[in-house]
Amino acid sequence: MVGNAQNKLEDVLHLIGCLSLVAVVVLINADILLRFFASRPVQIQFEMTQLYLMPALATLSLARVFRDGGHLALDIVPEQVIPEIVRRLILALSASFFIAVTWMSWRFAYRAFQRGAVEYGVMDWPLGWAYVVVPIGCGALALRLITETFRRNAQSSDT
Repeated sequence: MVGNAQNKLEDVLHLIGCLSLVAVVVLINADILLRFFASRPVQIQFEMTQLYLMPALATLSLARVFRDGGHLALDIVPEQVIPEIVRRLILALSASFFIAVTWMSWRFAYRAFQRGAVEYGVMDWPLGWAYVVVPIGCGALALRLITETFRRNAQSSDT
């Protein structure tokens, strides 16, 4: 049951990340076309892409991509040769790293919400909402890494 809920959460975050990529493509192409044909840029394109969409597409899909085995890895030793205890240790260390990233990025986002941090540009962009996707995406990955560390049959993950 917990695994299904975790998978669904990762799927939803992945969908939001993918939709962010679609939004980047639409905004950039609309900006190009409007500049060329109407000499009018899409004023919000650069700031929205930079502040909100790029962090979302970079972090929200992390857990789902890891679960599906689509992540990049530099394998020096074939996975079949690595003892199970070493593999679990690597997962636990990776989880520790992403827990730290989640904690620090959450503190950063929380402080931005607290002080009402704003990026002034074409519009006033509240930065708390821009920063909050990083701890969400990294937290989901940390949870996935913890799950994989303690999985009974650690060689296979749910897809």
